[in-house]
Amino acid sequence: MEKLSIVVPCYNEEDGIPQLAEKLPPLIEQLQKEYVVELLFIDDGSTDKTQDLLRTFFGGFSYATIIPHEVNKNLGAALRTGFYHATGDYVAALDSDCTYDPFLLVEMLHVLKEKNVDIVTVSPYHPLGTVMNVPRYRLFLSSTVCAIYRFLLRSELHTFTAMVRVYRREVVKTIIIESNTFMGVTELLAKALLRGYKAAEIPATLNSRAFGISKLKTFRTIKDHLRLIWKIVKLKFGAAL
Repeated sequence: MEKLSIVVPCYNEEDGIPQLAEKLPPLIEQLQKEYVVELLFIDDGSTDKTQDLLRTFFGGFSYATIIPHEVNKNLGAALRTGFYHATGDYVAALDSDCTYDPFLLVEMLHVLKEKNVDIVTVSPYHPLGTVMNVPRYRLFLSSTVCAIYRFLLRSELHTFTAMVRVYRREVVKTIIIESNTFMGVTELLAKALLRGYKAAEIPATLNSRAFGISKLKTFRTIKDHLRLIWKIVKLKFGAAL
């Protein structure tokens, strides 16, 4: 039986952990019909009760492991830690605030195998995708940078900024995320495409978070996107990424 690793970065998510506790066990029960599943929570230096709640709700499951960062290192670093510890044939990343339905993972795994690709991402900016209750400035920023990446990378993908994905093991073990920020998500996909890995997407609904507050720093994110876009442009002219 093949093995699936699910990486869930968490930072000050005490309000959202009960929601995870409702949604993840039924998902894993379904996935266990086809996979050996390991669930890796990366507690990224939370200063609230996130780690205590993870232990309360998931400590009794043999498939769940909590990996703490002593201090907050940000999303890219948390993903890097999760991918390092992942031992599955397939490695998935899910968000802790359930802005995407975790059960999308079932369809993503199906598409990965059916289309014989290396990466499958959720895609709210796909023509059949939707965005619900997300601030317009964030929607504009994300859709604009995704259009730029689509052009520069000559890709048919519509979304490059969504964290929720599934990868073949080789991708996350050979491509290292350098950025510690949210940009690590886009960086990983861009590097994978530039190295010839194949990616597909499924239309998805992006919901605003129901609990807690967003950790996204808008101006820093814009700056980081511009930096990555410039690296890709330089690569097109022969410079190294």
